[in-house]
Amino acid sequence: MASYEKLVVVTRRTRLEELVDRFNTRGQARFYIEHAGGDFRDYENEHDAYQRSLERLRRDLDFGIPRQFIDRGLIPTYTFGPLDLVVALGQDGLVANVAKYAGDRPIVGVNPDPERFDGVLLPFVPAATGTVVGSLLAGTPAATRAVTLAEMSLGDGQRLLAFNDLFVGARSHVSARYRLTAGARSEAQSSSGIVICTGAGSTGWMSSVFNMATGVTAFAGGRGAAGAPFPWEDARLLFAVREPFISRHSSASIVAGWIEEEEEIVIDSLMPGGGVVFSDGVEHDFLEFNAGAVGRVRRARQRARLVVPGS
Repeated sequence: MASYEKLVVVTRRTRLEELVDRFNTRGQARFYIEHAGGDFRDYENEHDAYQRSLERLRRDLDFGIPRQFIDRGLIPTYTFGPLDLVVALGQDGLVANVAKYAGDRPIVGVNPDPERFDGVLLPFVPAATGTVVGSLLAGTPAATRAVTLAEMSLGDGQRLLAFNDLFVGARSHVSARYRLTAGARSEAQSSSGIVICTGAGSTGWMSSVFNMATGVTAFAGGRGAAGAPFPWEDARLLFAVREPFISRHSSASIVAGWIEEEEEIVIDSLMPGGGVVFSDGVEHDFLEFNAGAVGRVRRARQRARLVVPGS
């Protein structure tokens, strides 16, 4: 067991726990959901399944080395040790969030409820996790899949990583104003913001952007072409401008493109206030992006390492 010195198990709050926090008691939460026509038992079933999975991990991951169970909300300020082995007890978004902070440490994604969650990033079930982790602690090399991350860096040194996608735009539903530079081309734009995705995120938000473009093109009489997913390991990023507006002060000739492995796009904010950059749909973890800020988007040097079956 010399390969790792500590197990870090990352957990998340269930929907039921969040409801109880909001309404103070389970009874009041039940009244609110059922009064609105919802099925409160579904919340309870999900919570119970997660708690059973967590208790299984507490039992099965007792290998005599230090363990730390930590809520996902603390991950942005948590300092991982160089010899930590990370276990994330689903959903998929939890793995994406942890991967941005875990560096090159291997992450074992565990699906707490396979009947409820597809678990694209969660290849292991609780009953098998002890065997997988025990094997890794015993020195068996981890079979991992490398995942390219996107990075936005600002001139003041701030940086934000994304497992799936970055969003650059306005905080509210007003138009975002900025100057976009991609290679030798540069133009001022007014749009609903820019989405930049990784291979892992190409089936998510970016796919909806291409679906919209395809549908609008088809409606207008053209054929269009949906954006195809690309591999998680692909070193390229893909960007698309959402709903660009053409006016006397804004253009729309740069609306999508690849960011190759050693390339970047540059975005200069022209917004006096309300400009933001966030990643993976987590709006409360953001960088301010107001007038004077210059952001550079490129492939991150860091890659996530997800443990896959075969270890």
